[in-house]
Amino acid sequence: MSGGTDAYRAERALFTGDTGAFPLEIRQALVRLLRGPYIDGTVDAHLWTTIQTHRASLQQYLSEIFLLLTIDADRKIAMLTPAEIEAVHTQPIVARKPLRREETLLALRLRVLLDRHASTGNDVTITRSGARELLAEHRQPGAVDDKRLDEQTDSSLARLLALKLLLPTELGGEYRVSNALALALPFDSIEQIPAYLAALDSSPDDDTLELGTGHDVAATAPEENL
Repeated sequence: MSGGTDAYRAERALFTGDTGAFPLEIRQALVRLLRGPYIDGTVDAHLWTTIQTHRASLQQYLSEIFLLLTIDADRKIAMLTPAEIEAVHTQPIVARKPLRREETLLALRLRVLLDRHASTGNDVTITRSGARELLAEHRQPGAVDDKRLDEQTDSSLARLLALKLLLPTELGGEYRVSNALALALPFDSIEQIPAYLAALDSSPDDDTLELGTGHDVAATAPEENL
């Protein structure tokens, strides 16, 4: 029996020394999931179909490394989340840095905007000037440093773009809000966000927010580990 299994694996081997059992498309899906931060099914329909079709096999593999495959069928978003387990050496490889205060504020405001447009079927977009206006609404009393606001706007946009929670469009200075933002923020309900925004407004400290996706799960290029 073992001889037959070995012959079967040798026949399906993709490279010298390959002992894996998955076909190429499932392995490719795993690599894409592990690279993260998420899969957008509206962008890659073939990959989305592969994930949907082989969800059980993918989860079986991911469970071996303490990860859960989270799928939002309505938004066509798939991402990995760490399993909650009290044991050493069970956390994903690279911890993701939390969002800083202005990044958090912008992400939360865009999440609310995403919810307001959920029933329209249209993409939600934000311009650089629109993002600046949102952050300006949360400036501390007496803050008048416009240069600092510009810097915070640009750095916040850059961070959300790096996380692919914002996506570039064909228009310069305009970005599409990804549906993944609804899964990335650690809130069970959109109604929880106003109170969190109010708490940030009342605190001058550089508060941070842990993303719901929790961690990067692979050692990727430095610019992706943001």
